[in-house]
Amino acid sequence: MADTALPLEASPALDAGPVPVADRRQIVWSSVIGTTVEWYDFLIYGTATALVFNKLFFPSFDPLVGTIAAFGSYAVGFLARPLGGVIFGHFGDKIGRKAMLSLTIIIMGLGTFLIGCLPTYAQIGIWAPILLVALRLVQGIGIGGEWGGAVLMVVESVPAERRGYFGSIVQLGYPLGVIASIGAFALCGFLPEADFLAWGWRIPFLASALLVGLGLFIRLRLHETPAFQRVKRRSAVARLPVMEILTEHPRTFLKAVGLKVSEIAYVSVVTVFSISYVTGQLGLSRSIILNGILVAAVIELFTLPAFGWLSDRYGRRTLFVAACLFSIAFAFPLFTLLDTRDPTIITLTVAVALSFGQGIMFGTGAAWMSELFDARLRYSGASLGFQVGAALSGGFTPLIAAALLGWSSGATWPISVYLIALACITLTATLLAPETARKPID
Repeated sequence: MADTALPLEASPALDAGPVPVADRRQIVWSSVIGTTVEWYDFLIYGTATALVFNKLFFPSFDPLVGTIAAFGSYAVGFLARPLGGVIFGHFGDKIGRKAMLSLTIIIMGLGTFLIGCLPTYAQIGIWAPILLVALRLVQGIGIGGEWGGAVLMVVESVPAERRGYFGSIVQLGYPLGVIASIGAFALCGFLPEADFLAWGWRIPFLASALLVGLGLFIRLRLHETPAFQRVKRRSAVARLPVMEILTEHPRTFLKAVGLKVSEIAYVSVVTVFSISYVTGQLGLSRSIILNGILVAAVIELFTLPAFGWLSDRYGRRTLFVAACLFSIAFAFPLFTLLDTRDPTIITLTVAVALSFGQGIMFGTGAAWMSELFDARLRYSGASLGFQVGAALSGGFTPLIAAALLGWSSGATWPISVYLIALACITLTATLLAPETARKPID
């Protein structure tokens, strides 16, 4: 069947209707808190991958191969994300957004807590990395269903002219999760190296249980979105939403995937691979790069809402084009600046790369991904587009970057070329996708 691209004028309203301001405020901030917990759980694995797992779970390899193996286990979580998007998107479009969000935070928290309990390779041998990868799969499934539901709870409950801004507020969960995860490891970094490797690294994972309890309590107090309630009242619930998207709207789905690949690759290089690069290749203290990522995340608390607001005013496509052009232009200077080994320059480089290479698209993309799909297919469409794009680029990027670094005998130019290629893919998807800001969709 032909892809109708879900024309905006034919789509059911995304407008919230009569949602009281007080309820809207509760929905927004409860989503932020919930996504912060989810991103914290997912991101501490990435930090631990570069600092711990290559030593404690893959120690029989040489340092470079051990790092590649550790990044391979990191990629597993991204590969599981589309599965989470399919499962929770299906039931989110059939049962509702709220129920799925409560379930995803439990799944995510359980996987994270159990990672903190795992024996190491020295204690149980090959079972250690096997169990680590299995729990990473659990994390990936949880986060795969989380993002779409959290964004839709907000985007489907706010006025149409402010969807970009409020959607970007939900995305604050990411930098807050970065701050929490990096901060947790930074505090543990004050421990002697032997204590950190023996037990200190487990603390950030075990602490997840407390955060999950808080997030679950908040989410159970939410109400279902007006858009989904309208779908149910019309008896328009999709029977198999994912199949309908893939068979009837494949071009829209592919555009959504393309919109994601550059952003997630950039953030993976800046916040995951760079830790290994700066500490291993450049021989600098891990605190230098961790502090840089921490500062960059704090800056994003201000830039993400700004980009969301700008997308309401000037359009989603305009912001994405600007981000793609930056990503292309900054791909080579990124490593040139890191190679200066100057802590101040490294911090500024990470901050600029994260804010413009990831932040513009991440802040703007929440609304745009949601607006591409009809309400009856929106949870599945937005989740699957987001998570497939994340799996294709984000999951493999640290692994590919480490492999390219080894192939080029330490040269970073192949990584820069890789980032440019992905930015060109996203730029193509940007130019093909419909502009959705400020357009009536009743």
